[in-house]
Amino acid sequence: MAVTIDTIVQLSDTFGVKLEVTRGLPTWEAFPGMRHQKAIRRIAASITPIDEYADSCGCFEVADVYISFPDGSLKRPDLAIYCVEPADTDGATSELPAAVIEVVSPNYETKDFDLNPPFYLAHGIADVVIFDPRSFVVLHHRQDGVWRYTSPIHLDLVCGCRVTV
Repeated sequence: MAVTIDTIVQLSDTFGVKLEVTRGLPTWEAFPGMRHQKAIRRIAASITPIDEYADSCGCFEVADVYISFPDGSLKRPDLAIYCVEPADTDGATSELPAAVIEVVSPNYETKDFDLNPPFYLAHGIADVVIFDPRSFVVLHHRQDGVWRYTSPIHLDLVCGCRVTV
């Protein structure tokens, strides 16, 4: 019996872990706790189109969705922001978001701070926001640099969305 990535994803959900594969490197992460989930919900609720860009980006946010990347990587960002509502799928989507937001979980700092930003940027995602809800550190990565803030902060994303982290 061949084991597909969809089978592995289903099994990981059964065992209460999130699976990601970044450039061939698998990482397992326990399902997030209450602080993490509240942060995601609060951030997602703040996402709005910037007035002058309202016609160009719908700012559709999707939480915790599997995304299949062209290089075979499989990622599950805490929040993915799309300008156009992505198509419904039962498995991983291959539609890449305009921006991603990751909320740091304890013991997974290396994945969120070190692995994720360069990976997402290399795949053309314009804004990568990393938020640590324990220290209130916000890192905003773009192709032209990285900015460090303290939460709460309003960020304008390249796609035309505004978010409060």
